[in-house]
Amino acid sequence: MPVGLLGKKLGQTRVYDAKGVSTPVTVVLAGPNHVLQCKTQQTDGYSAVQLGFGEQKEQRLTKALLGHLKKFNLQGAGVKRIREFRDFSREVKPGEVVGATLFAPGDYVDAIGMTKGRGFEGVVGRHAFRGGDSTHGAKGWHRRSGAIGQRLFPGTVMRGMKMPGHMGQVRRTAQNLQVVQVHEADNLLLIKGAIPGSNGDYVILRESKKQPKGWKPHAERPENVKKAEAKKK
Repeated sequence: MPVGLLGKKLGQTRVYDAKGVSTPVTVVLAGPNHVLQCKTQQTDGYSAVQLGFGEQKEQRLTKALLGHLKKFNLQGAGVKRIREFRDFSREVKPGEVVGATLFAPGDYVDAIGMTKGRGFEGVVGRHAFRGGDSTHGAKGWHRRSGAIGQRLFPGTVMRGMKMPGHMGQVRRTAQNLQVVQVHEADNLLLIKGAIPGSNGDYVILRESKKQPKGWKPHAERPENVKKAEAKKK
């Protein structure tokens, strides 16, 4: 049963452990997240927790959203970004505040964000095509894709053909990123590796689907450790 948070990517840095080993990390502001609504199987047909993050002026909110906040007595709560997390494993109530302490050092998370926009790109930059020859009579085909269709049948361009176009600014998920440090006072998470998006972009952090809390590598699981020790004897 996963947990999740809304956050903002602040930048990149590096941290050192006790042995002096450097680890590149991304700094994420992961709170405070206000609990806006708790949905249950009986009332809504599924269980979920709705979180709000970021501050926003009331005059910039729609009347529907203001009414939604008023219904749960949450006027003034952070509502610049709202996200619903299904099957939230932590028991919370509307009006409560959650933050970076939902995760601990060593946990694995999935980070969801919008990649950086790259504008219009050709096939070499967008799809890593090799392009045409530079010499031996090649003229004007150095960075083109070549033929994209067929002759007689079917005589059309196939769906999904890799062609020039808008690159970036798409939703992407970076999986299995390890939490290196948790700064409770500042609601900061230091996460190993890169996270999609530019500095200042909003990101969604959720418990890793492939490596949830309590997950251990195959060799470090108790039953496998016993087998390895038995073989050595």
